[in-house]
Amino acid sequence: MFGQFCRTWYYITTVEVQEPTALSKVTHFSIVITAKDFNPEKYAALSRILCRMYIKHGSPVKMMEAYITVLTKGICQSDENGSFLIKDYDVRKAYLAGSVKDVVSQFGLETVILYTALMLKKRIVVHHPRIEALLEFTRVLPALTWHRKDWSILHPYVHLNDTELDDLKKCPGYIAGFVDPEVSNRSDLFDVYVNLPDSIITVSQNAKEAMTMGKLHKDIGLFIVQSAEDAERTDSQVIKDISVKTKEILTNLSALSAECADSKITLEALKQHHFPPATENFLFHLAAAEQLLRV
Repeated sequence: MFGQFCRTWYYITTVEVQEPTALSKVTHFSIVITAKDFNPEKYAALSRILCRMYIKHGSPVKMMEAYITVLTKGICQSDENGSFLIKDYDVRKAYLAGSVKDVVSQFGLETVILYTALMLKKRIVVHHPRIEALLEFTRVLPALTWHRKDWSILHPYVHLNDTELDDLKKCPGYIAGFVDPEVSNRSDLFDVYVNLPDSIITVSQNAKEAMTMGKLHKDIGLFIVQSAEDAERTDSQVIKDISVKTKEILTNLSALSAECADSKITLEALKQHHFPPATENFLFHLAAAEQLLRV
């Protein structure tokens, strides 16, 4: 399992010790690796090798030697434990590891609510009692705004304690996963709440105005659904389709800002284009998220 706290990623691998080993009195143990980058598959592979070393030698010394070799040379080799090469784990693979098609299959047209929330840098809270389901679902969501390639917004496993919540609240927008159902009552933590087991997305009262849906959102939603339901298209192709659509929106927004003084959009300038109310509202909040709005 993995998570993020205070801008540091942590990766935890827990194993059961099978007899006989050098660890005669140990039944289970966990290895925790902290890192600055998001790459669950890379650290899971490294952890597996370190776990096998610990089981064989019963001492953390060999583990540390292997870990330092990875840090300094990017490789860790051992005859019985397999080899590990950092260059085998491209960060783009980690970004594309989840399935956008599964998200769309579960939420259909309502996926556009998640897309809009991410575009506007809103706070998304996801609840599921199973940590595995939380990790699998939440890690996909940043891919809906591929142009940012920003997985630092992801906090896939958060507890309802003050220390973790204080850290979370420092982020202007985020995707946060909780196994505790009590989070549904914490409206101070979210703009959009996803009840994953029941496939229900709720927009909080304080975010309703910014998240008002109109024809533009419906068109984007239909576009996402059509792309995801195309059996010929892979997950990465669906992400590319959404990214192309996003670039169109951002190009239009940049063109609007170029007409304004200091290339910063104002509400008055938007009103001159006579957009439908929901579109104008979306572009206004998107300009704020993209730092193209004159305050």
